Amino acid sequence: MYDLLLDAKAAVDEAKDNAKTCLELEQLIDFERRYSSIIVLRFQENPFFEVWPRPKGQQVRLKKTKARNLLERLNKYRTETLDFMFDFRIPFGNNQAERDIRMTKVQQKISGGFRSLQGAKIFCRIRGYISTVKKNSIPVLGAIRDALLGNPFVPNCVDV
Repeated sequence: MYDLLLDAKAAVDEAKDNAKTCLELEQLIDFERRYSSIIVLRFQENPFFEVWPRPKGQQVRLKKTKARNLLERLNKYRTETLDFMFDFRIPFGNNQAERDIRMTKVQQKISGGFRSLQGAKIFCRIRGYISTVKKNSIPVLGAIRDALLGNPFVPNCVDV
């Protein structure tokens, strides 16, 4: 699966480099066919439950293997996993999304949360502004200064 996703990413990158806006239909069909065959094969190779010793006389919910859990998620979220092939605006990974929410999670971890909903909203609004400024390659401190002086950075709207 790892190799398949990297192959699809390489094909998307190559299409972008050649100023294309989508992959060829044959490529899309091939990647989806390969994805499906990997899922089917791996379901056969990974049993539903790992064998665990169960306490005598007790009904215990059996634990799934990590491989099985991953496989079920890849199958359930197949469309979301492969969306980057169909819409080139969707990034291959979710690293930026994870970075964007990291500071909120750190705040929750250190302080145990926010004292009020209003405080959480203010924090998120500031972090969102900083993230937007960074994504547009604008110096953060200058953008904050401009915002405080009444001239905030507003990105150009793009039709989605």
